[in-house]
Amino acid sequence: MDAVRLIVTSRRCLAAGGDARETLAEVWQAQALAQAIGSRLAVTGPPELRGEALGLTELAGRGCGVLDPPELGPGELRAGQLTELGDARHTLMYLGGLLGEVGIALVALASAAGDEGTYWQCMEAIDAADESRDRVLEMLRRLADRELTLPEREAG
Repeated sequence: MDAVRLIVTSRRCLAAGGDARETLAEVWQAQALAQAIGSRLAVTGPPELRGEALGLTELAGRGCGVLDPPELGPGELRAGQLTELGDARHTLMYLGGLLGEVGIALVALASAAGDEGTYWQCMEAIDAADESRDRVLEMLRRLADRELTLPEREAG
């Protein structure tokens, strides 16, 4: 499935809310999807994105690692459904939005956490989502820089 469609699905599921367990499961799904997109970009994306894409893969993996993995049935892992990235800029714009929403959801969960373990789990996941989003924004900046320099290269 196309990356943007999977991101939109993740955004809808995250926005639908639910209890803390369901929200944490959606956060985990979003981080796993970010990890898969980063991995795909590192291998097949534009060369100027590959280093940042590897960083995104690592950070999103850390975001998954600090959370308890949800119990998913066969075919429920959205990252496993990723078949194509489409336009890198478009995908990264959507992914940046998703990671921002993940951070907001985690702040709400941390604020309402009834135990210290959940609070710290959310705080670590917030850091991972924020750093992942920073990588996405850096990749978008690099793509914008590339688009600005392409006309100069063609003219010269």
